[in-house]
Amino acid sequence: MTSEPTKKRKGLKRTKRSASSDLSYLTELGATTRSHRIFRDVMSFSMPVLLAIALQSIAYLAFYTRTAPNWSAAITVLAVLALVPVASAGTLSAFRRQESPIVAAAVIVAIFFSFAITYLSAMRVRVSFAGFAAAMPLTMLIVAIGNIRFHQRLSARVALVAFEGDHLPLTLLGKTEVAIISDPATDVTPFDTILIDPEKHHKPEWSALLARCYLAGVDIVPWTRFLEIRQGRVHVPTFDVSHLAYTPSQMLYARAKRLLDVLAVIVTLPLTIPLAVLTASYIYARDGGPVLFVQHRRGFAGRVFRMYKFRTMYSGTGGGSTTNGDKRIIPGGRFLRKIRLDELPQLYNILIGDMSLIGPRPVAEYVARSSIKYEEKYALRNLVLPGITGWAQVTSGYAATTEEEIEKLAYDLYYIKHLSFDLDMQILFKTVKTVLFGTGAR
Repeated sequence: MTSEPTKKRKGLKRTKRSASSDLSYLTELGATTRSHRIFRDVMSFSMPVLLAIALQSIAYLAFYTRTAPNWSAAITVLAVLALVPVASAGTLSAFRRQESPIVAAAVIVAIFFSFAITYLSAMRVRVSFAGFAAAMPLTMLIVAIGNIRFHQRLSARVALVAFEGDHLPLTLLGKTEVAIISDPATDVTPFDTILIDPEKHHKPEWSALLARCYLAGVDIVPWTRFLEIRQGRVHVPTFDVSHLAYTPSQMLYARAKRLLDVLAVIVTLPLTIPLAVLTASYIYARDGGPVLFVQHRRGFAGRVFRMYKFRTMYSGTGGGSTTNGDKRIIPGGRFLRKIRLDELPQLYNILIGDMSLIGPRPVAEYVARSSIKYEEKYALRNLVLPGITGWAQVTSGYAATTEEEIEKLAYDLYYIKHLSFDLDMQILFKTVKTVLFGTGAR
């Protein structure tokens, strides 16, 4: 009786004589082919790429046409520039496992802009470097937003490998959003990410499925980690400081963050000082002095500090959380709070080292005490400097009760765990959205 390996060797000899060298004959011997993902991934960048091409062209021409333009050279430059977002999108989609979508997009766009300038200079094409300087930040911003949305779309093509007790992740993730894999022979190529329970699925019966995921380029992620990333929060009852494992880049950014805070405050002084003067003048005209509200807040390492704000309530009526339609707020005070002008004095807190631009929002002493009494891990939010804005503020909104404060703790701990330049940039973007639309503000 002929063994199976012998049959395969004989079949291989016959196939070698009859098949071409396009590798198709290998599929007859058991090889598999990966699904075509690159074109699909690149197409998901189509709208950001088109928008980037349009805006960078407008920005470049705005500077280029200030002098007598050479339209032949201008068309050449715009054609080369159009390749920058296209090439950037292709590169980012090919390296879709990078965890810093904003930084990655900025670096890739800068590299391709450098290539474009080098090529045009070598071809002796007349260019406007001021136009390039105006176009590049726009392209970086749009491609970065496109990359963030690209990563969000990747998390939509997800399947969970079934296991006993999978009702919990299905409830948290949403049964309609996640496919279920109950058969180890299931085709995994339609998915970008496969969720597993490490204790249940690192077993012989699932080894073939996991191996196919590796071969097909499908990410294998523990469902707990995927849930944390998707929701932007940690599971407070199981969280521990030992779960913090910072990368060298995070450590470097944490050291540079203080310098960046001070520089940001100094650079924006020509704008913030006039705004502060106008705000203080308005408050004084409406309700007299003092225009500042000073409150003791819990800061880094549990240290109490004096936090400054512009007073938006009638004198003598401050204290306690605000509510919708609060009668204590002076006319126009809600607008000042909505666009965060009442927070301007906290720039001084940043300069003296009490606060950062971004971090867990400092709470009043009485709030900190009651929250720690309710949940001891609430004290862990003081592991980093508090901020004017933070992940919890732009994600979960305003907290009026102790229970809501504990709910926000999950987001603050997520920020501490994933602290990075990329996350801070996302918070800044969301803060602008909050200011413009008033979400999370009261």
